[in-house]
Amino acid sequence: MEKRQSMERYSEGRLPAMAPLANPYVPFQLENPPRYEASKALVRGTLFPGLDLPLLGMVNKNELPVTPLTQLQTMAFMIQELALYLDTHRDDMEALEVYRSYQKMYQDAKKEYEKNCGPLTHMTHNEGPYRWLDEPWPWEYAKNREV
Repeated sequence: MEKRQSMERYSEGRLPAMAPLANPYVPFQLENPPRYEASKALVRGTLFPGLDLPLLGMVNKNELPVTPLTQLQTMAFMIQELALYLDTHRDDMEALEVYRSYQKMYQDAKKEYEKNCGPLTHMTHNEGPYRWLDEPWPWEYAKNREV
């Protein structure tokens, strides 16, 4: 009985009586907005300068090393950012074209990476014995060998 009451009490999200509410603001994004270059977009956390609103004015100005793995990460980030943009701007044909070009580049680069460095995930079909734990882990490619 006590467990049931406890489950009922926590089955719905409730705020404490005096909880402050947030007032989010999301900038309106125009058609065909300016875009960061891919490597800068990944570091900044957004493809679009108009959505780049750093917390407390702190800007990440780091640069990623150029390795096959960071290139894949950058392409995957660009695909995701463009997909989110296209969700609200379906008629932007230029963005759709860039989106499709990144999809193609990602597939080609992923195939090349896996041929030279091994599978990225368990989803990749791999011939021979199970060797997932024998292969270098993704973070061990920080100084990735040239492909």
